[in-house]
Amino acid sequence: MRYSLGCRPRHSQEENNLEKIEWDDGLSAGIELTDEQHKKWIQRTLNHCEGDPVPYNFMFSPPAGRLVTGHYGEPVEETLSLPIRMAAPNSVKPLYADPDEFGDTATDEFGVVWSTNKIDRGSPIGPCLAEPDLSQYAFPNPNEEYRFSHIGKWCAGQEGHYRIIWVGDLWERAAFMRGMEEILLDVLTSPAFVRDLLEGLTEYILETVRLLVAEGDFEGIAISDDYGAQHGMVISPDHWRTLVRPCLARIYELAKNHGLTVFHHSCGNIVPIIGDMIDLGLDILHPIQPEAMDILYLKKQFGEHLTFCGGISTQDLLVSGTPDQVRSEVQRLKREMGRGGGYILEPGITVQADVPRENLIAMIDEARRHG
Repeated sequence: MRYSLGCRPRHSQEENNLEKIEWDDGLSAGIELTDEQHKKWIQRTLNHCEGDPVPYNFMFSPPAGRLVTGHYGEPVEETLSLPIRMAAPNSVKPLYADPDEFGDTATDEFGVVWSTNKIDRGSPIGPCLAEPDLSQYAFPNPNEEYRFSHIGKWCAGQEGHYRIIWVGDLWERAAFMRGMEEILLDVLTSPAFVRDLLEGLTEYILETVRLLVAEGDFEGIAISDDYGAQHGMVISPDHWRTLVRPCLARIYELAKNHGLTVFHHSCGNIVPIIGDMIDLGLDILHPIQPEAMDILYLKKQFGEHLTFCGGISTQDLLVSGTPDQVRSEVQRLKREMGRGGGYILEPGITVQADVPRENLIAMIDEARRHG
């Protein structure tokens, strides 16, 4: 284990003494709070304060989002009273690029070609680096004005909620740029190239964070960087520690220097490196897929040091279960993972088009139920 239990208190006594929220014990249809209470709710959860309901967060693909707005209305953040609000810099290729607008493919800032469709984010099908060589490659300019034109207004409009901004990806972006098989081979045969590629991406993210801080006030940054597959890590823990960890350390450190929470998304089984991420200063680990990791083990082993966000099965339960089974699992997670704070309920990945409407509604209503 590369971290020591008790090596650093996660929260000071002053932080643990955050003013308690006055909850209405009779409230059962859904949790309704003022904006300032939303922010305090997440702060108290991060500080492992006792006695609060479990907060929740949801991310929806376009088809799932349409089901949600059709039932609850829009905007979703307001109708579902989400305590966490998320944004990201603009991109020439948005996360969900509609083929009606972009055609069959879309190219991002880094030169990677993506397939497009109407149900999900598509797939990277055209790496921009044919060889392990950066001599002819120019990284995109993080200072492009279009990236941040909305950030100041968004931060002001979400004041009172817990605002988290996605700042980029690192190892995952390198895999998009080179191709997964190729980047894994490069780790063994061209480690200097991989190091240089990750360093270039790190500089892009660091400058993104600096520019965001200059644009508006917010509470945290989010990094999307998958290291895991269903049964283990894609990159070995040792190679991750040699190549990825030093870059993450710089990103985390910059965030902490600005008083920002660090939210890190990594799919799959990443148990071997969770201790490393704690050492670097990770606050929130997402999406803790129950099909890949024993999430109750994670709570027991690392719960003193982390807040977990996720945990609802999207491979089996939400797709194939009954609404009653979905409600029962949400209740279990709130009870078991929420004990002692440090847990935000959310599906184990963005809700996709294969989730039936009745299961979607069961999950949301039970997540929002208090008492």
